[in-house]
Parts: sequence; C-alpha cells; structure tokens
Amino acid sequence: MVGLFARLKDGLSKTRQGLVGKVEELFTGRKRIDAELYEELEDILIQSDVGVDTAMDLVEAVRAQVKAQKIDDPAMLTDVLKEQIAAMLGSETEPLNLQEGSLTVIMVVGVNGVGKTTTIGKLAHQLKAQGKRVLLAAGDTFRAAAIDQLEIWGSRVGVEVIKQQEGTDPAAVAYDAVQAAKSRKVDVLIVDTAGRLHNKANLMEELRKITRVIGRELAGAPHEVLLVLDATTGQNALSQAKLFSEVAGVTGIALTKLDGTARGGVIIGIMHELSVPVKLIGIGEGLEDLREFAAGDFAAALFESR
Repeated sequence: MVGLFARLKDGLSKTRQGLVGKVEELFTGRKRIDAELYEELEDILIQSDVGVDTAMDLVEAVRAQVKAQKIDDPAMLTDVLKEQIAAMLGSETEPLNLQEGSLTVIMVVGVNGVGKTTTIGKLAHQLKAQGKRVLLAAGDTFRAAAIDQLEIWGSRVGVEVIKQQEGTDPAAVAYDAVQAAKSRKVDVLIVDTAGRLHNKANLMEELRKITRVIGRELAGAPHEVLLVLDATTGQNALSQAKLFSEVAGVTGIALTKLDGTARGGVIIGIMHELSVPVKLIGIGEGLEDLREFAAGDFAAALFESR
C-alpha cells in the first residue's frame, strides 16, 4: 500500500507544483486574510483547471471555515483548503460494478486520443491478474487502427478480441461479443466504442443502439459505462464528461495521464459538478499504473510535502 501511495504521489507531482505550490506561495506571502487573497486563490484554482463553479464553491467553503474558526493567519489556510477539497471529493472509493458469479459487461466510451484503448488493455490485464476470464470487443469499427490497437493490447495481455471488419455496425460486434462471452463462460466482457464527436446525434444513436443490443442479450447489462478522459485536456475533460453523461448514461470515469499534467485539479471539478464517480486513474505508462481512485489518498498525495 505504501508503494501505491508513493506512486500516486509521484504521479501527481506536476499538479501538486501547479496547484498546491502556488496556493502555499500565496498564503505564506500574505500578512492578513482579505478579499484580495480570496480573489487570488480563486484565480489559482481556475488556472489549475478546477473549474469556475468549483473554484467559487471552494473559496466560499474556505471563507466560511475561516469565519467559523476565527482564523486570522493566512499560513493556516493550506490545511483549510485541503480539508475542503477532501470533503468535496468524498471519502468513499467506488469500485467497478463487477457481477460476482456471472458475466459483467463494461462498455467503454470517450473521444479518440484520450487513452481509451490503453485503459481497456490495462484493465483487462488487471482483471485477468485477479483470476477473471476476460474478453474484449472491438466496437470502434469506424477506424481500422482502433481494431488493430485493441488486438495489439489483447495479444500483449493474453486476452481474446472479438472483431469484425472496419465499417461494420458496432452493435453487431457487441452482439457477437456477448454471445461469445456467454458461451465461453467469461467473467468480464469489455466493449470498446467509437470516439468521434463531430456529430452528437450520430454518436448518441450509436451508443444507444449498442446499449440496447447488449441489454437485450444480457439482462441488466451493460453493468458499467466507463468514460475515459484525458487529464491533460483540463476543462475539455469536464466538457466531455458532461456530454457523454447526457448521451451514454455514464456510470464511472477513468481519468488518464495524471502523471503528465499540472491540470489534475480537473478531477475536483468532475467530482463536484457531475454526479458520476471517478473510479479509475492512470498515473503512468506501466500495466500497474491504472489504479482504483481513492479520494482520501488523492487529497493526501496532492498536499503531501514535496
């Protein structure tokens, strides 16, 4: 567990420097707590991609605590902010909704380039390491490269991929995959989907059709609709989360590339502004660097002394 926390802390180093470093500099450079300090704190939070609404709510929460506790030393505000961020993130860890003793279907959505295929591959590896039989479905038939990439990952982690030719109806691939998963007594089926956003209506209809077909072939499925977001895109990630939540019934979020960005603060905005939990985070290139999101660990690692 120590190793996991150390890895998380290391992965959040750029966000810690960009957000917490600036906050600490602000607080230690001031003699008193005033309106100007709160304005500058709000600016830092917004620049760190926490989001305008979330930044305003955080500053108001800090202001309320300062008043309630009669705090007059700006140096004490770092701990107050940490407590408010932790409260906003919550303390509960929400694992993937895996069906014990029966087939679980996870549908993965998200735009191209966010690390969707990599996330699927790493998740398949980790589930397989837990002793589960895993099957992948190449439901992004819009790009031949997407099918090839999924096959590469399937080969790498030793998991079979159900596929059809480029241009095939994705729902037909999903149908074949569910049938194959049931006949082979698979524990988890992970279904990839197309990530194009140029036509919201087409995307909506395609995802609905895939969901409908999966649900028809297996009652209660998909059990998880996992949205993959790229932390390096900052506020764009929050916009994508809102869109896919509207069109795909997202049940959980996987936030990738946290180790390569100072914009990890977006996770606070996502958790605060959407009623969708972050379930997985990517903090490195390794197979083990996709990990379950634990809000308490995240807040602690974010504010841990460098």
